[in-house]
Amino acid sequence: MKNHQYVLIIDFGGQYNQLIARRVRENNVYCEVKPYTTPLEELKALNPIGIIFTGGPNSVYLEESPHISKEIFEWGVPVLGICYGCQLMAYTLGGEVTPAQDDSAREYGKTKTYYNTDCKLFQGLPEEGISWMSHSDYMARVPEGFALVAHSDACPNVAIADESRGFYGVQYHPEVNHTEHGQDMLHNFLYNVCGAVGDWTMEDYCKTAIAAVREQVGDGKVLLGLSGGVDSSVAAALLAEAVGNQLTCVFVDHGLMRKNEGDEVEAAFKKWDINFVRADAEQRFLDKLAGVTEPEKKRKIIGAEFIRVFEEESSKVGQVDFLVQGTIYPDVIESGKGDAAVIKSHHNVGGLPDDVQFQIIEPLRMLFKDEVRQLGRELGLPEYLVMRQPFPGPGLAIRIIGEITKEKADILRDADAIFREEIANAGLQYSINQYFAVLTNMRSVGVMGDARTYDYTLALRGVTTTDFMTADWARIPYEVLDKASSRIVNEVAGINRIVYDITSKPPATIEWE
Repeated sequence: MKNHQYVLIIDFGGQYNQLIARRVRENNVYCEVKPYTTPLEELKALNPIGIIFTGGPNSVYLEESPHISKEIFEWGVPVLGICYGCQLMAYTLGGEVTPAQDDSAREYGKTKTYYNTDCKLFQGLPEEGISWMSHSDYMARVPEGFALVAHSDACPNVAIADESRGFYGVQYHPEVNHTEHGQDMLHNFLYNVCGAVGDWTMEDYCKTAIAAVREQVGDGKVLLGLSGGVDSSVAAALLAEAVGNQLTCVFVDHGLMRKNEGDEVEAAFKKWDINFVRADAEQRFLDKLAGVTEPEKKRKIIGAEFIRVFEEESSKVGQVDFLVQGTIYPDVIESGKGDAAVIKSHHNVGGLPDDVQFQIIEPLRMLFKDEVRQLGRELGLPEYLVMRQPFPGPGLAIRIIGEITKEKADILRDADAIFREEIANAGLQYSINQYFAVLTNMRSVGVMGDARTYDYTLALRGVTTTDFMTADWARIPYEVLDKASSRIVNEVAGINRIVYDITSKPPATIEWE
């Protein structure tokens, strides 16, 4: 984002790396995450006002661990090292990092910590607080010029600082909610050390993104596949504002949407002068998915078929030059980048045919989910769509375990609608970030009306999260679960058992497939 101050986050493989980025943006400062393998000259050309080294699972003293050239410390740019990033800074600048000699020096979880509030990183904060530790290595000697600015009962060098050069390192994770005043510490680094002015706002991003799309598209024709979720809908609204009737939205009704969702999505786009095509492709998708049970194969089939439908629809309106995708930042990260592991491929990132004929536009690629919602409001989308429950591009196909059939999709549609209705009736629709039903492939014996049944088990899932990179299972009141369960087994034929998923992310993902 060339019109904004820029903070560079260098990724060393830690699990909270994208959370760091989210926290920086919450401070109205733009940032991006770059792999540590990115050439140094490329990083320097970004002209960052500050650099953050992320955590990571490695030990800096091992040859195979991620490292970075000492040259980066000669740019005159402030650096904050977090966990592994702190130890890497110490190691690179001449300190000594060793395995902890005893268990007391290994710290995990919530730890009482004492701060030197004269340090810019901790100014205005309490002298004591809880920090979230996760390290088994120890800084046996800190580099020359560094002072100890925080400690715990077990560790004398929880945080180090060379304030003359703007270098700071913390052994804990300020980005997680468990660290008290962690967001304030990041704010202090950004504003007191790096000189941030807070020029990253969604209003400004909206204007900038519209202008960038207009410049890129020119007088070209644009095709967008509208899945019905928040991401693709916000992307469609952005393109509608940018290029108007140069945009053709193909809303693919693949027969795997939630109940009544298609009509609601179509109604939201009446305000724009665009070409809106609703393609009924239910049978086509069901035929392609017949007999398929493997989740990744489902995703790739659906991703490929989406493109084929686009191609057919675009041929009816003439030459199409650009394809828009609603890819967002967590999609990019989870689909694997650099040394990152592939958790699951997203239809917006993987699964596209090699012979695709369009140039790709991804206007939301660097935004987190809550930023996408903010952008939707800026664009004037109705609140019911902006706050729509997240829904994966493959739709109910990855919420039906095993083979996909129309019968299963109809069962799940009705059950999911009841669950969402009861969540709304209880006033919980905005406190639970995502909630839905999953039709498992398991059948079990039940009894209804004195008769034996052998029907499906339905799983309910609800999570709370700030960024969809990590999530905790939602503590839905028992009476709400009871009401939903009772209604579903009485009103939806084919289901005789309800279970509730109480697994967080990690180790699970939010979706089941």
